[in-house]
Amino acid sequence: MRTLDLLPTRRSDLQEIAETVDFMEVVQPKKDNPHFIEANTQEVTLQHLTNDCIIPSFASMEETISHQSFIGAIVDAAKDYFQGETFDYPEIRISHPINGRISSAMGKKAADLTEEEKTLFYQRMCFCFEIPSIVHDEYGNRLALSIGGVRSYNEINLYSKKSVEKFKIFIGFRNRVCSNLMLTTDGLQDKAEVLNIQELYAAALNLFHAYNPSKDLHLLRTLGQMEISTSEFCQIIGRMRLYQALPPTKQRELPKLLIGDSQINAACRAFISDDNFKNTGESITGWQLLNLLNGSVKSSYIDNFLEKNLNCTEFVQGIQRAKQGDSEYSWFLG
Repeated sequence: MRTLDLLPTRRSDLQEIAETVDFMEVVQPKKDNPHFIEANTQEVTLQHLTNDCIIPSFASMEETISHQSFIGAIVDAAKDYFQGETFDYPEIRISHPINGRISSAMGKKAADLTEEEKTLFYQRMCFCFEIPSIVHDEYGNRLALSIGGVRSYNEINLYSKKSVEKFKIFIGFRNRVCSNLMLTTDGLQDKAEVLNIQELYAAALNLFHAYNPSKDLHLLRTLGQMEISTSEFCQIIGRMRLYQALPPTKQRELPKLLIGDSQINAACRAFISDDNFKNTGESITGWQLLNLLNGSVKSSYIDNFLEKNLNCTEFVQGIQRAKQGDSEYSWFLG
């Protein structure tokens, strides 16, 4: 499927990455490692999606792009773009199962249905896989370049004729200590609208081509050099809570904040007790704040956790600029 002219640029891109990233084989993560998204989801295998789930169709009986085809297209694009690297198997998380039955089982009691008469598909699915041969150590944490995507059937109208289907694709670094994703604007394509697998494959290649890993690593390094005192952290948390209560007109005057009360509560608990990023002195770093917030949004629903993850990065960057005198996020520092 290598039809685009993007692939020849990969050599120069990887030369740039090599300035700050170690290329090496690493040990596979343990099975009990935390997931990149946790609450409201369960893990399934690619075989389950392929063998046990139906493929929803539009009212015109034209089939949609299945979850497994989505995963396959992104994996193929990654292997073509990052040739010669090693790849983990995708971790797949699903939610909102839609149960049904075949037409010949109409009128049967649910308890009497055989497995062959039941149908199943999942309204929402996300997946992520690492490239363990592209890793970088930052502040004692090993970061692995990771790729994945999100798909929600509720974003398209299945009761009409076939139309564009919506997907989200991402690339960024994943903290192997805690499986937190670190996404920036360059690493997220949140509105990939396609008609077929070929267009999905091309969208992934375009994202990989536009992504600058060195820029992300530089950002993470500078965040680790920013100190946030305990009193400043408390001020930031208080303002984040207050933001939720502001009228919409006032919220529109401030930078967008997608992190809700439950995520703020989780970040506060992690500030006290998280083994990797808790406060151990009079201050924390921007790196710690980013991971506290990223860890908190892993409780979000599949269809909006990527946007919240990106918002965490934008928020901590805003705090960094505010501490340097910029006014955009200064409200959160009081």
